Amino acid sequence: SDPQDFQYVRQTMMRMLNKAYDDTKPDLIVLTGDNILGNHLDDARFYTPLIVKDKQSEAKAMKIAIDKLISPIEERKIPFAMVYGNHDDRNRLSKDEQADYYRAYSCNVGLDGIDSGDCDTYNIPIYSEDGKTIKFNIWMIDSAWHDKEQDKCFEMVKPEAIEWYKRTSAALKEQNGGEPVPSLMFQHIPMLETLELIEECSAEDFGAVKGPENKYYKLKDDCAGVMGEYPCTVSQKNGQLEAMKECGDIKAVVFGHDHTNCFTGVIDGINVVQTSCASFRCYGSRMRGVRVFDIDEATGNYETFFLTYEDIVGKSLWNELCYIWDADGM
Repeated sequence: SDPQDFQYVRQTMMRMLNKAYDDTKPDLIVLTGDNILGNHLDDARFYTPLIVKDKQSEAKAMKIAIDKLISPIEERKIPFAMVYGNHDDRNRLSKDEQADYYRAYSCNVGLDGIDSGDCDTYNIPIYSEDGKTIKFNIWMIDSAWHDKEQDKCFEMVKPEAIEWYKRTSAALKEQNGGEPVPSLMFQHIPMLETLELIEECSAEDFGAVKGPENKYYKLKDDCAGVMGEYPCTVSQKNGQLEAMKECGDIKAVVFGHDHTNCFTGVIDGINVVQTSCASFRCYGSRMRGVRVFDIDEATGNYETFFLTYEDIVGKSLWNELCYIWDADGM
């Protein structure tokens, strides 16, 4: 999640990602938004914030930025899917125009949302090893868009996306003999209900982070992982959680967006998975890395674990120096 870089990509992130691809040998790579930095596509190597002034220059910079991220995946012939984040849309090119850059790669899967409300709201059926039946499903859900006329970013899942999910889930259920197809749902910005996983605490409590009104919060005891910042969620509830409970197919809903949050919890029987950033260009923590999902065909269940930069590249003076050199905040 959140590779969030531009044409002068931080090489430490790419080295980390390349090694993660080679070590885990994934069947599918899912990019969960803020795949590029957005309106700072012309920044210099040493971060002088320069905003591209025209659409043609922006398109050129964006194409390079996307290629730096996707080429290593394409070279390894690994299928990939992506959804947009709030940063991806903060420029002159529309989501559909950007999507053409991703679609140009032979390993792209998806970006074919037709009646869902956005091209990056779609689903990916995963078939049995013999290719005959759908055993699992991946939902990709858009959660943010920038209104260029108002120059305002809206952070929410559109109601039409929720209705599309319910219709499509019902169709998959019918194909599956009346049983819901077990699924993972990926989107960039966390649901508002994610706040149910935290509780108010004192500033001295272990894991406490500052939230609104100078109050402090921590993860509840039945959650696992690290909360490095107060969750930044979508602006409103829109029936998404109720739809997931009604459809009964979601094993877990997975978010990015909050760069220093990496935790899991349960809300109304649905697993909530928060993934910290891969980016070295933007703020982050020692939790920079990638999340891995292992899906079992026989049971329809999954396991997940997170690999940090250190887990992936190992401990050494050289790797530490690379981290210090390239990681914003260092």
